[in-house]
Amino acid sequence: MAIFREYTAWRLPLRQGMSLLVATMLAVGTIAPARSQTLSVSECANTGTVMLDAKTSAVTPAIQELRRRMLDADMNTLTFHNMDEIFWTRSVPRNGPVWELPSQSTPLNFTYEFDDRTLTPEAFLERTYTNALLVMKGGVIRAEVYRNNTGPRTRFISFSMAKSITSMLVGLALTEGRIRSLDDAIEVYIPELAGSAYAGVTIRQVLQMRSGVDYEERYDFDNPGIAAANHSNSLVLNQTRFADMSCVVKRKAEPGSLFEYKTLDTAVLGWLIERVTGMTASTYLSSRIWEPLGAEADGYFIMDGPPGVGREFTGGGFNATLRDYARLGQMVLNGGLADGRRILPADWVAASTAPGYPESEAGGYGLQWWTVADSDAFYAAGLQGQFIYIDPGTRTVVVKLSHYPPGDMTAGQGETLTFLRAASVWRP
Repeated sequence: MAIFREYTAWRLPLRQGMSLLVATMLAVGTIAPARSQTLSVSECANTGTVMLDAKTSAVTPAIQELRRRMLDADMNTLTFHNMDEIFWTRSVPRNGPVWELPSQSTPLNFTYEFDDRTLTPEAFLERTYTNALLVMKGGVIRAEVYRNNTGPRTRFISFSMAKSITSMLVGLALTEGRIRSLDDAIEVYIPELAGSAYAGVTIRQVLQMRSGVDYEERYDFDNPGIAAANHSNSLVLNQTRFADMSCVVKRKAEPGSLFEYKTLDTAVLGWLIERVTGMTASTYLSSRIWEPLGAEADGYFIMDGPPGVGREFTGGGFNATLRDYARLGQMVLNGGLADGRRILPADWVAASTAPGYPESEAGGYGLQWWTVADSDAFYAAGLQGQFIYIDPGTRTVVVKLSHYPPGDMTAGQGETLTFLRAASVWRP
């Protein structure tokens, strides 16, 4: 399935990969929104590509180790909904009336076929390491399940579902005229990227994961590459900013010619949002989406450094409640409307959730959204089993928040998307 391209980092031994993919999706503690942080050209140009000495970090050794191990199977059911206890964070406050979601819960009384077996949702939840699940039909909650000491107030890590949220922010900046065109070269807005591998790459190509820069999402501490160094230095040690790597990464392919999933592209989009709005990503998200959405709880981003220094990890660090993820999904399903309020332009929703290139049998990719082959359905997906699955044909939103073991492809490859499709066509 398309989403599992993200998991290629786990081709290495489990302990090695986990240690730094730990770093891959986090960073930060709790503080009020700080002013936007930008880099000078000289600072950007001096960004390094090697792993820094952990002893030089202000982060204590115990917290460093916790950040490295947070994806471990023996602790991730807890860490995945307690990220604010591990990292610096920046709040995404809610405000105003809550968008009430009517609920008519009913048992998940359907079956689905997978691997020549007829399976039930009850067994699926345990087998695929589910922390929480919500199924909404026509704007009505039909199933809501919390497991492993979680509940309605629990805030769960999104991992790369955050990429789809960052895409929303780009769409809003475009609508507001802060970005003139998606076909502008990104260095028009971030001059620090002039002369880098991102020079001449359009915003659209970055959204499509077709920047052409050489940044393999592989995290091997024994043989650290550029991604491993970046994650360790930024997200474990907090000594560099994650997006800074865009200044020194090399070019692999002509921009637009190669799809290659990389979190660095989304980090650059977060930097773009910061630059064109003059706000932090958290402030822009709160004012343009989270408040008018009618969210019921504050969200938050994990950060790549302490207050006054760090940036939001826009490629994978957003956290929210199960119902608020469902509200986001329902708003997108409604073409950008939340309880009658216009949040996103309908044309942006349509463009960003459609495949940018012909789909394969496994699906395709739009503007930071995955698409389902031979279907109008699409989804946001995050590391180790996080999903917002949206099917316009059946007016269904399914949110699944999981704690897959690192490297365990059996938990999600094939079966989870089969379950999501079955839940979509289910008629309670």
